[in-house]
Amino acid sequence: MLSTAALAQEPAAPPDQPLASPGQEARAQAIFEVVRCVVCQHESIADSPAGIAGDMRRLIREEIASGATDQAVRDDLVRRYGDYVLFTPPVRTGTWLLWFGPALLAGLGGLALFLFARRKAVETAPLSPDEERRLADLLQSETVRPDPDASAPHDGR
Repeated sequence: MLSTAALAQEPAAPPDQPLASPGQEARAQAIFEVVRCVVCQHESIADSPAGIAGDMRRLIREEIASGATDQAVRDDLVRRYGDYVLFTPPVRTGTWLLWFGPALLAGLGGLALFLFARRKAVETAPLSPDEERRLADLLQSETVRPDPDASAPHDGR
């Protein structure tokens, strides 16, 4: 049973091999920080121990070594994994809700609170003298019975 759990784990990523040029390696490291690990989802590929993150780092280094620009590397990652791979996805028609949805919800909530606060309380018409007399008669008479479903008041115990 223990061997099954060990076999189910993802193999460790091979150690990273930095680029020979310090300038190219610095560019690669900068891209690593803005790319999300597709397995971990909450950390960049620079910090992720997942095997796919190691593959993504290796791919980025290969593209930079072959002369690709930083934007071309990002575009290739988005083509492969979608907009979600970037921590700050681009503003497009498909991502408007992601970018502007929270502000829209906050605005609608504020508008609802404003309208609720401005709402006037409904005033009830006062009882006519005839209605007041009938109410007084009902309260004085023995015909008014307590509600059988009502619970008894608590006496502090």
